[in-house]
Amino acid sequence: MKVSAEQKAKNREAILNAAARLIREKGPSGIGVAEVMAGAGLTHGGFYNHFTSREDLAAQALDQAIKQTNDLFARTVEAKGIDVFLKAYLSEAHLDNIAKGCPFAATATEMTRQPESVRKAFASGLREYIACGSAAKNRAEVISRLSAAIGALALARAVVDEDRQLALELLSAATQKVS
Repeated sequence: MKVSAEQKAKNREAILNAAARLIREKGPSGIGVAEVMAGAGLTHGGFYNHFTSREDLAAQALDQAIKQTNDLFARTVEAKGIDVFLKAYLSEAHLDNIAKGCPFAATATEMTRQPESVRKAFASGLREYIACGSAAKNRAEVISRLSAAIGALALARAVVDEDRQLALELLSAATQKVS
């Protein structure tokens, strides 16, 4: 049965959203086609109607996750300022919600081992992320504050299951540093 162009676009969006969630949870190397398609409520067979390979999916899913984050960042900075964004970024709620959280903190340490298309999506998104904050502050200051926040969140997530108190301490210290 032929799928309409509108339905195909909706299916693609569902696939990208499922993959963006999984890329945050498992990293670019941890996502599988079957799991992504199931997460989108579709069969595995339709995958190649949308993507040329798992690498193509990983690059586009990372791009989707980054665009979602950058949109939120830009809206928050414009409406409330970067300090408000960073306070929410370094919160316990963000620590615990990796599936909807920052793709930079979730994937940064894996980028050196990823294919070029995935690394390019990450780098392009990071440039945009910095540019969003730079509209409100000095670029060097934005880079410093975002780097500290991303690093603190990544470290906190790395230890949260073994030492939640240390994870919260990392977030608290970074909040004081970036504010």
